[in-house]
Amino acid sequence: MFKNCIVECDKPRDECGVFGIYSPGLDVARLTYYGLYALQHRGQESAGIAVADGSRIQLHKGMGLASEVFSHENLDSFQGYIGVGHVRYSTTGTSNLVNAQPLVFRCSRGMIGLAHNGNLTNVNELRSQLFLNGSVFQSSTDSEVIVNLIARYSQGSLVDSIIKTMIDIRGAYSLVILTEKSLIGVRDPYGFRPLCLGRKGDAYVLASESCALDTVGAEFIRDVEPGEIIVIDKKGLTSRKVLQGSRKAHCIFEYIYLARPDTSMDGFNVNKVRREMGRQLAREYPVDADIVIPVPDSGKTAAWGFALESGMAYEEGLMKNRYIGRTFIQPVQSSRDLGVKLKLNPVRDVLEGKKVVVVDDSIVRGTTSGKIVNMVRECGAKEVHFCLSSPPIIKSCYYGIDTSNRGELIAASKNLEEIRKYIGADGLHYLSLQGLLDVFGDQQGNFCTACFSGDYPVGVPDDVVNGKYALE
Repeated sequence: MFKNCIVECDKPRDECGVFGIYSPGLDVARLTYYGLYALQHRGQESAGIAVADGSRIQLHKGMGLASEVFSHENLDSFQGYIGVGHVRYSTTGTSNLVNAQPLVFRCSRGMIGLAHNGNLTNVNELRSQLFLNGSVFQSSTDSEVIVNLIARYSQGSLVDSIIKTMIDIRGAYSLVILTEKSLIGVRDPYGFRPLCLGRKGDAYVLASESCALDTVGAEFIRDVEPGEIIVIDKKGLTSRKVLQGSRKAHCIFEYIYLARPDTSMDGFNVNKVRREMGRQLAREYPVDADIVIPVPDSGKTAAWGFALESGMAYEEGLMKNRYIGRTFIQPVQSSRDLGVKLKLNPVRDVLEGKKVVVVDDSIVRGTTSGKIVNMVRECGAKEVHFCLSSPPIIKSCYYGIDTSNRGELIAASKNLEEIRKYIGADGLHYLSLQGLLDVFGDQQGNFCTACFSGDYPVGVPDDVVNGKYALE
C-alpha cells in the first residue's frame, strides 16, 4: 500500500487506534466498524475486527482503510455480542497483513483477541527470551510479544496472566482484549497512550479517543487510569489498579497533532488546548503582520488562537484537496513541487500583498514546510512568517509515534536561524516547551515531552534506539 509522502511525510505518523464494545443485543460488528471509522486518523495501513459470541471468536482484517477492508457482507457475517477493532500504522514491524490486528490466538484459557496501541521498549529482550523458550512468532510486531506472554502465564485466571505480563513489559500500551465471554481494557502504568470508557444503554465501550464514543452514541464515563485493568462481562464492570508508574506521562503530542479536535482525554479537550497553544504562540511572537493562515487541517485551531490573541485577521489562505487521501502515490522526484500543489492550493486573493503568518503544528524534516512557504511567497505575499504550535522535535519517540530517527529531524541538527533559511521564511518561531506546558496549568507535570526534551520516562535500550528489532 502506497503512503502519501506529499504532506504527511513531514509529520509525526499517527500510531494506532483501538476500540472495543460489550453489548448483548446490539450489532457490535457495525458499531465497531463505526468506531474504527472515527479513529481512522490514527492509522491507515490496516484495519481489523474480531467478534465473540460466547463460544468462539470470528476475525476479519485486511490492508487499507476500514472502508476498504469491510463490506456489508462481511459485517453481516459476524455473530456475537463482544467486538474489538484496530486501525494500524506501523511503528514497529513492517506493513503487511500478518502484522494487522487484532491478533487472535488460542491458549489454555480459550480463544483471545488483542488490539494494541503503543510500543514496548524492552521488546528485543522479551522476544529473544520467548524465542529461546520455544515461542513461535508469525509477525514482527511487539504486540505478539504481549500475546505470547499472556499465553505463557495462562495457568491462572486471565486477569492474573495480564498482570504478570504487565510486570514484564516496559513502555507504552493501551490494550483492548476480548475473550469468548468478556471484554478487557488495559493501560500502561504511565498512561502514555490514551484509552477511555463509555456507556451506551447497557453496553460498555472502550476506545482510544472519546470521539469514537460520540460516533456510536455512547456517553463518556471516564478515562482508563494508568496501570488499570477493566473487565466487562455478564456480571458487569470490575476494575483493578494493579501497577503505578513513578509519574504520569501522557503523550503531549496527542494534543498537538495526533488526536481529533473533538476528543477529550485525561481531563483536557483537544480543541481548547490547541486554541490556547495558538494564543501562547502569539504572546511569544508578537510579529507585525496582516493575516494569520493555517496549514490545513492540523494548524487550524492553533491559527485561530493566534488570531484571537494577536488581533490579526484569520484567513483560509491554503485550500486542501480532500480527494487526495493518505494513499496518494508520491510523484517522481522532478514532480514533487507539483505534488504539494495537488494537496494544498494557495489563494492568491487572500495572500497577495500581505504580511502572512503561517501556523502549523510541527516540523519534522522541513521539506514540506519549505514548499508551503514558497507557494505563499509566489502568490505575492510581502513576508512569510512560519509559526509552530510545538517546540522543536529533537529526539525520536519510542512509545508509539513514528517521529523518524534523530538523523532525519531537522531541529536535531540545525538551529533556529538555519531552519528559517532552509525553509525560506522571513521569520520562524516554535512554541517554547514551557509555553506549551503552561497550557496545562497545574497538570503540566503529567505529560511525556521526550521528543522535545530528551527526558524519557521509561528507559530505552540502545538496540531499540538504533532501530534493531530482534528476529525481524
